[in-house]
Amino acid sequence: MRAILALVLLATTLGAAKPEFYLHDGDTVVFYGDSITAQRLYTVYAETFILTRFPNLRIRFVHSGFGGDRVSGGLGGTIEERLRRDVFPYRPTVVTIMLGMNDGEYHPFNSGIFRGYSDGYGHILERLKTQLPRTRVTLLEPSAYDDVTRPPSFDGGYNSVLRKFGEFVRELGKSNGLLVADLNTPVVALLRAANEVASEDAKRLIADRVHPSPGVHLVMAEALLKSWRAPGMVTNVEIDSAAGTATVAENTTVEDVEIDGDLKWRQLDRALPMAVEADDGMLALALRCSDFTETLNQETLKITGLAEGAYRLGIDDDTIGSFTAEQLGAGINLATRTTPMSAQAREVLGLTHRHNHLHFARWMMVENAFKDYDLKKVRATADSLDALEDEAIALQRATAQPKPHRYRLMKE
Repeated sequence: MRAILALVLLATTLGAAKPEFYLHDGDTVVFYGDSITAQRLYTVYAETFILTRFPNLRIRFVHSGFGGDRVSGGLGGTIEERLRRDVFPYRPTVVTIMLGMNDGEYHPFNSGIFRGYSDGYGHILERLKTQLPRTRVTLLEPSAYDDVTRPPSFDGGYNSVLRKFGEFVRELGKSNGLLVADLNTPVVALLRAANEVASEDAKRLIADRVHPSPGVHLVMAEALLKSWRAPGMVTNVEIDSAAGTATVAENTTVEDVEIDGDLKWRQLDRALPMAVEADDGMLALALRCSDFTETLNQETLKITGLAEGAYRLGIDDDTIGSFTAEQLGAGINLATRTTPMSAQAREVLGLTHRHNHLHFARWMMVENAFKDYDLKKVRATADSLDALEDEAIALQRATAQPKPHRYRLMKE
């Protein structure tokens, strides 16, 4: 009986275990796609999230989007040239692919055009399987064309074409055992929600109907991160002010809780919140009209046992805000506030942009710009920029390491 009970308990424990995050220490991720990937926004947000949520994972990110690309290639070269130059040399363990916006040619659905897309997509997967047989591939259903905030250009609209392409990508992933993330549905939902509350601003979410603003890219990054089983919790802390003890401390260490008129403690987290540039109007609108914060950016602090009244929360030398005992008892989300942790995360985001700017300069302004010329300094210049990017990545990773902070709660 005891053996049976033990097995039942083990099965229950395993069944309740949280699924492991998709990326592993030592992975190299190549983001492949067209101009939407070349904007380096959903990719930068995903990279920054992973670095701040998992600061001890060493993962390399390479952004290989090229404007105008299709499954056959484009301005950056044929698909063979693109794969040979922009994917294979990095020996990625993970590749994401988002193509389709240009492949549909901005016309109503055409079976001949679709056949070219499906054949070309299949060819890309075959080349990856041959050249990088152990690489894990995540297929991204094409992002949305805005047929929500403005009337469609033709019956059904161009996004209906992209949805058909997305259905194909979904089935292709299923038949090949590949992970698939839907980057269309959540964007359409965002456009609809924003159109309800701020119709003029909603038009600016995808101003040209093709290339998303930062707010839309954040929602696209959310869809990708969810497919990778990203955790929504940054930290979760609960302190009993009456007892002067930390009763919950998830993904963090809480020490030296004391009451000397004020409630004080020290905290060393294992992650940082996701940096969001809320002063950007389109990002603020996207946060308002999506569930990004609720599902992926929870840095919860709950303080129970407080007498009624208002309290001021400070972290280090910064005042974070004033809250009622009722608000603190229910829990507040520090990720929505300006804190020393969010300031650190914004610095990480800035360094993520910078190292990707370096990679872009090396790739587009040196390697690709002079590919048809026999200039002796091209290789040496590219190598120097690679070395500088390595330094920038080391700085980015060091900046992502959480720091200890002093908390103080004062009665107002």
